[in-house]
Amino acid sequence: MSSRTSAGDKFSAFLISRKSIPLRILLLLLWLAAFAFGGMAQGKIGTVTQNDQAVFLPTSAESTLASEAAKPFQDSATIPALLVAKRSHDAKLSDSDMADLRSAVETLPDVRIDQDLAFSELLVGPVVVVPNEENSAALIPATLDANRINELDSNGNKLLNSAVDAMRAHFGSELSSNPDLQVYVSGPVGLAADLAGAFAGIDLTLLLVALVVVFIILVVVYRSVLMPVTVLLTAMAALCGAVLVVYELAKADVVSLNSQTQGILAILVIGATTDYCLLLIARYREELSVHESPLIAMSGALKGSWEPILASGMTVIAGLLALLVSDLSSTASLGPIAALGIVFAILAAFTLLPGILLVPGKHARIMFWPAKIKHYDSEEDAITKSHGIWDKVAHAAARHDRPVWISVAVILAVFAAFAPSFTAEGTSATEQFRGESESAIGFEILEEEFDAGSSQPTIVVTKRSTMDEAIAAIEGIDGVTSVSPQIDGELAIPAAVGMPPGGEAASGNMPEDMAAAMGGGAPSGVPTGEGMPSPEEMAASMGAGAQQQAPAEPVVIDGRVLLNVSTSMPAEDKAAQGVVSNIREAMESVDRAALVGGPAAQSLDTNLTAERDFHVILPVILSIIAVLLMLLLRSIVAPLLLLVANVLSFGTALGISKILFFDILDHPGADSSVPIYAFVFLVALGIDYTIFLMSRVREESIRLGTREGIVKGVAVTGGVITSAGIVLAATFAALVVVPLLFMFQLAIIVALGILIDTFIVRSLLVPGLVHDIGKPVWWPWTAKKVPADHK
Repeated sequence: MSSRTSAGDKFSAFLISRKSIPLRILLLLLWLAAFAFGGMAQGKIGTVTQNDQAVFLPTSAESTLASEAAKPFQDSATIPALLVAKRSHDAKLSDSDMADLRSAVETLPDVRIDQDLAFSELLVGPVVVVPNEENSAALIPATLDANRINELDSNGNKLLNSAVDAMRAHFGSELSSNPDLQVYVSGPVGLAADLAGAFAGIDLTLLLVALVVVFIILVVVYRSVLMPVTVLLTAMAALCGAVLVVYELAKADVVSLNSQTQGILAILVIGATTDYCLLLIARYREELSVHESPLIAMSGALKGSWEPILASGMTVIAGLLALLVSDLSSTASLGPIAALGIVFAILAAFTLLPGILLVPGKHARIMFWPAKIKHYDSEEDAITKSHGIWDKVAHAAARHDRPVWISVAVILAVFAAFAPSFTAEGTSATEQFRGESESAIGFEILEEEFDAGSSQPTIVVTKRSTMDEAIAAIEGIDGVTSVSPQIDGELAIPAAVGMPPGGEAASGNMPEDMAAAMGGGAPSGVPTGEGMPSPEEMAASMGAGAQQQAPAEPVVIDGRVLLNVSTSMPAEDKAAQGVVSNIREAMESVDRAALVGGPAAQSLDTNLTAERDFHVILPVILSIIAVLLMLLLRSIVAPLLLLVANVLSFGTALGISKILFFDILDHPGADSSVPIYAFVFLVALGIDYTIFLMSRVREESIRLGTREGIVKGVAVTGGVITSAGIVLAATFAALVVVPLLFMFQLAIIVALGILIDTFIVRSLLVPGLVHDIGKPVWWPWTAKKVPADHK
């Protein structure tokens, strides 16, 4: 203890001396550089994001293995864009409409995506117009090179997004004289572009909303203008530094970054940095009330707050790094990415904020203008006379400790009882948008007009010897409309059309051939089965006469064949996951080595992996935090009680959210990652407030006893913890501006949980419980230092 005190005294002496001036100037310059370069990285970080869930699955997932096994059956890696044409008011397509569509399709390859690239360079095979049987809609499948569209154009944007923008602009222009005829770019390509579009420009909006909300809160807290600006500048600098590092790591493929993680990083850094700044400023303000010199006051503030801030930050980082055990690379990468954000939040609070506050020198009190700092004769007077409201709350909880904590625990437990019924089994691809998107409208038309799976079909890789048995077993499953083996590669050209050279129909089952041929045998997502035009009509619509031909032999590679399975619902529909599950179950008795993949299988595997992650990560995080709290508080009982309180707080937030989302707002479901993300942020960040409170309570308990110590600790920290909680809840609530269901639900759960933790758990439950238990709460180590209580 003496060595720590000596080190603290030496640091204080250094800080108030002129020797510290060069260091303070250097730190300000370094942060200025981070601000500049990080700001530039913020503008480019979208170019290194990846939103394809297949990329995030573990290599051991069955859909991943199926994708690898299917590669030899494919001529190239492709991805379909499914364009759907339909007249308004459900009118049928006229000959003039079809002529307009064919004219637009003929000129599509010549469309410039940018000055150096034509659309034809992304296309794999020709593009055709295929009307449905009722002539009420037309499908225009365009197969794109999956490798090329992930490259960047000359403006630094992904070619996939630029290609979709170009297609939408082209058809809008070509059909401008026929306004009742609309073309919707949908399918996997359109969906990916709309997902990216949901975040395009939203980063700035999200950031501005968060900053404005935090600024208003800080103005109310400090009754000042300069102090909120200082805090927000510190938070922005921390975010720029974190973004700069994350951008370089993602660019080097060290971490997987998706748009959701990018948005969460911004909110987390702004909220955490603001919280740490609030704690330091609260201590600084106390010191200014008893010390005339701002330098001496800042020295005392750093000396008194560095340990709880560092301890809380390190605990949050340790909890976030527990995400590394996740099998989903998107979740696993969130851990180190968010941890980097916390690192920069701590660094900014310790090295940038003090420098800015001390810029006015001996006139540093002006940073609190127009508010005035009252002067007290001693530090004890400053503590006892400036926390009136929370002193009353603390004494009220102490006077009725047992009734308070029991009644609060019961109320929280009632709401937490609804948490197990929070259904997080995933949503369909179109349900993840809040509001309509063009791709979602396209999917709805495809499902309605073509009565078949409107995205890529499920694939099954099985033995040639069991192919017939497999087809028979799969065809008997509800939701399956057709099963067709991958036929000889010479009949799968061109890929986007499903027509062999010369324009002849590949077989007597043209729709299935078309589905099999998309992407050279890759799952296509072209609707098949009932509702599609006849083979002759489809061939004729492509400008070629159809000729019947005997079915060709399936492609056999290493004794295995590839089956394309079309379903009655889109692969993006949740029901398709149930079909995949049934296919896998059926194949167990046919070929135990068979692999079932495709987009629906990837969605199913993502949900199963997220469910596994929740049950694995939850105890890991709790164990890590428990150990760190035991080391910090030198106790076993207190950390365990605090963790139970944290978990109860999380359960309450999840239970209330269940009622709000599913019983009131009628949400279609929740992403499978929502519970684990909410748990990590609520528990890891909630520990911040636990540490701020209990480190002060421990300090006061050693001096005054546990019961007086908890009263004093709540009185002193109540104001700053409340302010920090409101700020953090507000910053997470800003995520609701992102038009995605996942972000909306995460924002509400986390914000609600933080408010419950701040106003109920830390103010009533924990004080009442600790006061009721008394000295035994510090068992075994700290209890030796704490004097006996007198209740």
